[in-house]
Amino acid sequence: MLRVIIAENLVKEFSRPRRAVGRFAGVRSFFSTDRVVSRAVDDVSLRIDDGEIVGYLGPNGAGKSTTIKMLTGILVPTSGHVEVEGIVPWKDRRANARNIGAVFGQRSQLWTDLPLRESLELIAKLYGLSPEDHRRSLEGFVDLLDMGPFLDTAVRSLSLGQRMRGDIVAAMLYRPPVLYLDEPTVGLDVVAKARIRDFIAEQNRTEGTTVLLTTHDIADIEQLARRVVIIDEGRILYDGGLDALRVRYAPFREIVVSASEIPESISLEGLELTRLVPAGDELRGTFRFDPAVLPAPAAIGRLTGALEITDLSSREPSVEDVIHRIYTDRGVAP
Repeated sequence: MLRVIIAENLVKEFSRPRRAVGRFAGVRSFFSTDRVVSRAVDDVSLRIDDGEIVGYLGPNGAGKSTTIKMLTGILVPTSGHVEVEGIVPWKDRRANARNIGAVFGQRSQLWTDLPLRESLELIAKLYGLSPEDHRRSLEGFVDLLDMGPFLDTAVRSLSLGQRMRGDIVAAMLYRPPVLYLDEPTVGLDVVAKARIRDFIAEQNRTEGTTVLLTTHDIADIEQLARRVVIIDEGRILYDGGLDALRVRYAPFREIVVSASEIPESISLEGLELTRLVPAGDELRGTFRFDPAVLPAPAAIGRLTGALEITDLSSREPSVEDVIHRIYTDRGVAP
Protein backbone atom coordinates (compact mmCIF):
# COMPACT_ATOMS: atom_id res chain seq x y z
CA MET A 1 0.00 0.00 0.00
CA LEU A 2 1.33 3.44 -0.97
CA ARG A 3 2.10 5.70 1.99
CA VAL A 4 0.63 9.10 1.08
CA ILE A 5 1.41 10.95 4.33
CA ILE A 6 4.59 10.28 6.29
CA ALA A 7 5.38 12.23 9.45
CA GLU A 8 8.31 11.20 11.61
CA ASN A 9 9.10 12.59 15.06
CA LEU A 10 7.38 15.91 14.35
CA VAL A 11 7.99 18.66 16.91
CA LYS A 12 6.61 22.19 16.83
CA GLU A 13 7.60 24.75 19.43
CA PHE A 14 6.42 28.33 19.84
CA SER A 15 8.29 30.95 21.83
CA ARG A 16 7.34 34.32 23.25
CA PRO A 17 9.11 36.89 25.43
CA ARG A 18 8.88 36.16 29.13
CA ARG A 19 6.49 38.69 30.66
CA ALA A 20 8.21 40.99 33.13
CA VAL A 21 6.45 42.31 36.23
CA GLY A 22 6.69 45.56 38.08
CA ARG A 23 7.51 49.04 36.83
CA PHE A 24 7.88 49.46 33.03
CA ALA A 25 7.02 45.77 32.63
CA GLY A 26 5.86 46.20 29.03
CA VAL A 27 9.03 47.95 27.93
CA ARG A 28 11.26 45.48 29.74
CA SER A 29 9.41 42.54 28.19
CA PHE A 30 9.77 44.06 24.72
CA PHE A 31 13.57 44.31 24.97
CA SER A 32 14.11 41.11 26.93
CA THR A 33 15.92 38.17 25.33
CA ASP A 34 14.46 35.79 27.90
CA ARG A 35 11.80 33.67 26.20
CA VAL A 36 9.16 31.11 27.19
CA VAL A 37 8.99 28.04 24.92
CA SER A 38 5.84 25.90 24.62
CA ARG A 39 5.73 22.63 22.70
CA ALA A 40 2.46 22.20 20.79
CA VAL A 41 3.44 18.96 19.02
CA ASP A 42 5.85 16.58 20.67
CA ASP A 43 7.39 13.69 18.70
CA VAL A 44 4.36 12.86 16.55
CA SER A 45 4.77 10.12 13.94
CA LEU A 46 2.04 9.21 11.43
CA ARG A 47 1.88 7.03 8.35
CA ILE A 48 -1.34 7.24 6.35
CA ASP A 49 -1.95 5.04 3.33
CA ASP A 50 -3.55 5.91 0.03
CA GLY A 51 -7.35 5.98 0.36
CA GLU A 52 -7.52 5.90 4.17
CA ILE A 53 -9.90 8.03 6.20
CA VAL A 54 -8.25 8.72 9.55
CA GLY A 55 -9.91 10.49 12.47
CA TYR A 56 -7.55 12.74 14.44
CA LEU A 57 -8.98 13.40 17.88
CA GLY A 58 -8.00 15.32 20.96
CA PRO A 59 -9.17 18.01 23.37
CA ASN A 60 -8.73 21.70 22.60
CA GLY A 61 -5.05 22.61 22.54
CA ALA A 62 -3.93 19.00 22.07
CA GLY A 63 -1.98 19.75 18.87
CA LYS A 64 -4.42 18.62 16.16
CA SER A 65 -4.57 21.84 14.14
CA THR A 66 -0.84 22.44 14.55
CA THR A 67 -0.14 19.00 13.09
CA ILE A 68 -2.37 19.68 10.09
CA LYS A 69 -0.75 23.08 9.53
CA MET A 70 2.64 21.35 9.31
CA LEU A 71 1.24 18.77 6.89
CA THR A 72 -0.19 21.53 4.69
CA GLY A 73 3.04 23.55 4.76
CA ILE A 74 1.55 26.50 6.65
CA LEU A 75 3.93 25.87 9.56
CA VAL A 76 7.55 24.71 9.46
CA PRO A 77 8.35 21.94 11.99
CA THR A 78 10.87 22.74 14.69
CA SER A 79 12.27 19.27 14.07
CA GLY A 80 11.23 16.03 12.44
CA HIS A 81 10.36 15.06 8.89
CA VAL A 82 7.14 15.17 6.88
CA GLU A 83 6.26 14.16 3.32
CA VAL A 84 2.92 14.32 1.53
CA GLU A 85 2.77 12.60 -1.86
CA GLY A 86 6.59 12.60 -1.83
CA ILE A 87 6.79 16.38 -1.26
CA VAL A 88 8.09 18.15 1.84
CA PRO A 89 5.19 20.60 2.28
CA TRP A 90 7.01 23.65 3.65
CA LYS A 91 9.87 23.34 1.14
CA ASP A 92 7.64 23.30 -1.94
CA ARG A 93 4.33 24.87 -0.97
CA ARG A 94 3.19 25.40 -4.56
CA ALA A 95 3.57 21.76 -5.56
CA ASN A 96 2.10 20.60 -2.25
CA ALA A 97 -0.93 22.87 -2.69
CA ARG A 98 -1.87 21.09 -5.92
CA ASN A 99 -1.93 17.74 -4.11
CA ILE A 100 -4.03 18.73 -1.12
CA GLY A 101 -7.39 20.24 -0.26
CA ALA A 102 -8.01 21.78 3.14
CA VAL A 103 -11.04 23.03 5.05
CA PHE A 104 -10.45 24.79 8.36
CA GLY A 105 -13.80 24.95 10.14
CA GLN A 106 -15.08 28.50 10.34
CA ARG A 107 -12.36 29.96 8.07
CA SER A 108 -13.59 30.26 4.51
CA GLN A 109 -11.44 30.27 1.38
CA LEU A 110 -14.30 31.76 -0.67
CA TRP A 111 -14.69 35.40 -1.72
CA THR A 112 -17.49 36.69 0.47
CA ASP A 113 -18.70 39.42 -1.93
CA LEU A 114 -18.96 37.12 -4.94
CA PRO A 115 -21.64 34.57 -5.77
CA LEU A 116 -20.55 31.06 -4.87
CA ARG A 117 -20.38 30.08 -8.56
CA GLU A 118 -17.89 32.88 -9.34
CA SER A 119 -15.77 32.05 -6.28
CA LEU A 120 -15.46 28.50 -7.53
CA GLU A 121 -14.60 29.72 -11.05
CA LEU A 122 -11.72 31.76 -9.62
CA ILE A 123 -10.40 28.77 -7.69
CA ALA A 124 -10.59 26.65 -10.86
CA LYS A 125 -8.48 29.26 -12.68
CA LEU A 126 -5.97 29.43 -9.82
CA TYR A 127 -5.40 25.69 -10.14
CA GLY A 128 -5.31 25.72 -13.94
CA LEU A 129 -8.49 23.71 -14.58
CA SER A 130 -9.80 23.84 -18.11
CA PRO A 131 -13.37 25.18 -18.51
CA GLU A 132 -14.54 21.67 -19.42
CA ASP A 133 -12.88 20.02 -16.38
CA HIS A 134 -14.28 22.73 -14.11
CA ARG A 135 -17.79 22.32 -15.52
CA ARG A 136 -17.70 18.54 -15.16
CA SER A 137 -16.38 18.64 -11.58
CA LEU A 138 -18.78 21.37 -10.50
CA GLU A 139 -21.84 19.63 -11.94
CA GLY A 140 -21.02 16.45 -10.06
CA PHE A 141 -20.44 18.25 -6.77
CA VAL A 142 -23.57 20.39 -7.11
CA ASP A 143 -25.67 17.24 -7.54
CA LEU A 144 -24.03 15.40 -4.63
CA LEU A 145 -24.35 18.33 -2.21
CA ASP A 146 -27.64 19.79 -3.50
CA MET A 147 -26.06 23.21 -4.13
CA GLY A 148 -28.15 24.27 -7.11
CA PRO A 149 -30.56 26.54 -5.20
CA PHE A 150 -27.77 28.74 -3.76
CA LEU A 151 -25.00 28.50 -6.36
CA ASP A 152 -25.65 32.07 -7.55
CA THR A 153 -26.03 33.54 -4.04
CA ALA A 154 -23.33 35.79 -2.63
CA VAL A 155 -21.14 33.85 -0.18
CA ARG A 156 -21.80 36.34 2.63
CA SER A 157 -25.53 35.56 2.36
CA LEU A 158 -25.16 31.79 2.66
CA SER A 159 -26.06 29.86 5.79
CA LEU A 160 -23.23 28.16 7.65
CA GLY A 161 -24.15 24.77 6.20
CA GLN A 162 -24.34 26.14 2.65
CA ARG A 163 -21.02 27.95 3.00
CA MET A 164 -19.35 24.85 4.40
CA ARG A 165 -20.53 22.83 1.42
CA GLY A 166 -19.07 25.53 -0.82
CA ASP A 167 -15.75 25.39 1.03
CA ILE A 168 -15.54 21.61 0.69
CA VAL A 169 -16.23 21.85 -3.05
CA ALA A 170 -13.56 24.56 -3.31
CA ALA A 171 -11.10 22.17 -1.64
CA MET A 172 -12.04 19.27 -3.93
CA LEU A 173 -12.68 21.08 -7.22
CA TYR A 174 -9.25 20.24 -8.68
CA ARG A 175 -9.45 16.60 -7.43
CA PRO A 176 -6.53 16.58 -4.96
CA PRO A 177 -5.53 13.11 -3.71
CA VAL A 178 -5.33 14.31 -0.07
CA LEU A 179 -8.01 16.17 1.90
CA TYR A 180 -7.54 17.74 5.34
CA LEU A 181 -10.74 18.54 7.22
CA ASP A 182 -10.45 20.52 10.45
CA GLU A 183 -13.86 20.55 12.19
CA PRO A 184 -15.88 20.42 8.94
CA THR A 185 -19.27 19.94 10.63
CA VAL A 186 -18.89 22.35 13.57
CA GLY A 187 -22.08 24.34 14.17
CA LEU A 188 -24.07 22.56 11.45
CA ASP A 189 -27.55 21.10 11.77
CA VAL A 190 -28.25 17.37 11.39
CA VAL A 191 -29.19 17.58 7.70
CA ALA A 192 -26.10 19.60 6.73
CA LYS A 193 -23.83 17.22 8.66
CA ALA A 194 -25.33 14.21 6.90
CA ARG A 195 -24.81 15.77 3.45
CA ILE A 196 -21.17 16.54 4.17
CA ARG A 197 -20.46 13.09 5.64
CA ASP A 198 -22.09 11.40 2.64
CA PHE A 199 -20.05 13.56 0.27
CA ILE A 200 -16.75 12.74 2.00
CA ALA A 201 -17.56 9.03 1.97
CA GLU A 202 -18.50 9.18 -1.72
CA GLN A 203 -15.28 10.97 -2.70
CA ASN A 204 -13.25 8.43 -0.76
CA ARG A 205 -15.10 5.54 -2.42
CA THR A 206 -15.07 6.81 -6.00
CA GLU A 207 -11.86 8.87 -6.13
CA GLY A 208 -9.78 7.10 -3.47
CA THR A 209 -9.25 10.42 -1.68
CA THR A 210 -7.10 10.15 1.45
CA VAL A 211 -8.75 12.05 4.31
CA LEU A 212 -7.37 13.27 7.64
CA LEU A 213 -10.29 14.48 9.74
CA THR A 214 -10.19 16.38 13.02
CA THR A 215 -13.47 16.83 14.83
CA HIS A 216 -15.19 17.00 18.20
CA ASP A 217 -18.27 15.36 16.70
CA ILE A 218 -17.72 11.66 17.38
CA ALA A 219 -20.47 10.76 14.90
CA ASP A 220 -18.16 12.02 12.12
CA ILE A 221 -15.56 9.47 13.17
CA GLU A 222 -18.00 6.59 13.65
CA GLN A 223 -19.56 7.09 10.22
CA LEU A 224 -16.41 7.83 8.22
CA ALA A 225 -13.21 6.51 9.76
CA ARG A 226 -11.94 3.00 10.40
CA ARG A 227 -8.78 4.26 12.06
CA VAL A 228 -8.44 6.86 14.79
CA VAL A 229 -5.43 8.71 16.18
CA ILE A 230 -5.82 10.32 19.62
CA ILE A 231 -3.48 13.12 20.65
CA ASP A 232 -3.15 14.98 23.94
CA GLU A 233 -0.56 17.51 25.08
CA GLY A 234 1.15 17.12 21.72
CA ARG A 235 1.72 13.36 22.04
CA ILE A 236 -0.11 10.47 20.42
CA LEU A 237 -1.98 8.32 22.95
CA TYR A 238 -3.51 5.84 20.51
CA ASP A 239 -3.29 4.93 16.83
CA GLY A 240 -5.43 2.09 15.58
CA GLY A 241 -8.88 0.80 14.69
CA LEU A 242 -12.14 1.75 16.38
CA ASP A 243 -12.88 -1.80 17.54
CA ALA A 244 -9.40 -2.15 19.05
CA LEU A 245 -9.90 1.22 20.75
CA ARG A 246 -13.01 -0.10 22.49
CA VAL A 247 -11.25 -3.30 23.54
CA ARG A 248 -8.25 -1.44 24.92
CA TYR A 249 -10.01 1.35 26.81
CA ALA A 250 -13.56 0.09 27.34
CA PRO A 251 -13.70 -3.70 27.15
CA PHE A 252 -17.02 -3.83 28.98
CA ARG A 253 -20.51 -4.20 27.53
CA GLU A 254 -23.79 -2.98 28.99
CA ILE A 255 -27.24 -4.50 29.42
CA VAL A 256 -30.18 -2.18 30.07
CA VAL A 257 -33.20 -3.75 31.75
CA SER A 258 -36.65 -2.50 32.80
CA ALA A 259 -38.37 -4.09 35.78
CA SER A 260 -40.90 -3.22 38.46
CA GLU A 261 -38.23 -3.60 41.14
CA ILE A 262 -34.44 -3.31 40.92
CA PRO A 263 -32.76 -3.08 44.34
CA GLU A 264 -29.92 -0.57 44.51
CA SER A 265 -27.99 -3.10 46.54
CA ILE A 266 -28.40 -5.92 44.00
CA SER A 267 -25.30 -8.10 43.76
CA LEU A 268 -24.80 -10.41 40.79
CA GLU A 269 -21.46 -12.05 40.09
CA GLY A 270 -19.78 -10.50 37.05
CA LEU A 271 -22.35 -7.69 36.75
CA GLU A 272 -22.16 -4.14 38.08
CA LEU A 273 -25.18 -1.86 38.39
CA THR A 274 -23.91 1.49 37.06
CA ARG A 275 -27.16 3.43 36.62
CA LEU A 276 -30.68 3.21 38.03
CA VAL A 277 -33.43 5.64 36.96
CA PRO A 278 -37.25 5.76 37.05
CA ALA A 279 -39.00 4.86 33.79
CA GLY A 280 -42.72 5.47 34.16
CA ASP A 281 -44.10 2.92 36.60
CA GLU A 282 -40.90 0.88 36.40
CA LEU A 283 -37.19 1.23 36.99
CA ARG A 284 -34.49 1.09 34.33
CA GLY A 285 -31.11 -0.28 35.32
CA THR A 286 -27.84 -0.39 33.40
CA PHE A 287 -25.54 -3.32 34.19
CA ARG A 288 -21.92 -3.45 33.03
CA PHE A 289 -19.96 -6.67 32.43
CA ASP A 290 -16.77 -7.88 30.78
CA PRO A 291 -17.62 -10.40 28.00
CA ALA A 292 -14.14 -11.93 28.33
CA VAL A 293 -15.06 -12.94 31.89
CA LEU A 294 -18.82 -13.40 31.64
CA PRO A 295 -20.31 -14.24 28.22
CA ALA A 296 -23.35 -12.19 27.24
CA PRO A 297 -25.84 -15.14 27.35
CA ALA A 298 -24.70 -15.94 30.90
CA ALA A 299 -25.03 -12.27 31.92
CA ILE A 300 -28.59 -12.16 30.54
CA GLY A 301 -29.40 -15.42 32.28
CA ARG A 302 -28.30 -14.06 35.65
CA LEU A 303 -30.38 -10.93 35.20
CA THR A 304 -33.53 -12.76 34.10
CA GLY A 305 -33.11 -15.16 37.00
CA ALA A 306 -32.88 -12.35 39.55
CA LEU A 307 -35.39 -9.82 38.21
CA GLU A 308 -38.87 -9.78 36.67
CA ILE A 309 -37.75 -8.08 33.47
CA THR A 310 -40.21 -6.44 31.07
CA ASP A 311 -37.64 -5.12 28.59
CA LEU A 312 -33.98 -5.82 27.88
CA SER A 313 -31.38 -4.46 25.47
CA SER A 314 -27.60 -4.66 25.20
CA ARG A 315 -25.07 -2.24 23.77
CA GLU A 316 -21.38 -1.75 23.22
CA PRO A 317 -19.75 1.45 24.48
CA SER A 318 -19.84 4.16 21.84
CA VAL A 319 -16.67 5.80 20.60
CA GLU A 320 -17.77 8.90 22.53
CA ASP A 321 -17.93 6.83 25.73
CA VAL A 322 -14.42 5.52 25.09
CA ILE A 323 -12.93 8.93 24.30
CA HIS A 324 -14.57 10.43 27.38
CA ARG A 325 -13.09 7.67 29.51
CA ILE A 326 -9.59 8.28 28.12
CA TYR A 327 -9.81 12.00 28.86
CA THR A 328 -11.33 11.39 32.30
CA ASP A 329 -8.57 8.96 33.25
CA ARG A 330 -5.99 11.55 32.23
CA GLY A 331 -7.80 14.43 33.90
CA VAL A 332 -8.45 16.15 30.57
CA ALA A 333 -11.58 18.17 29.78
CA PRO A 334 -12.95 16.94 26.40
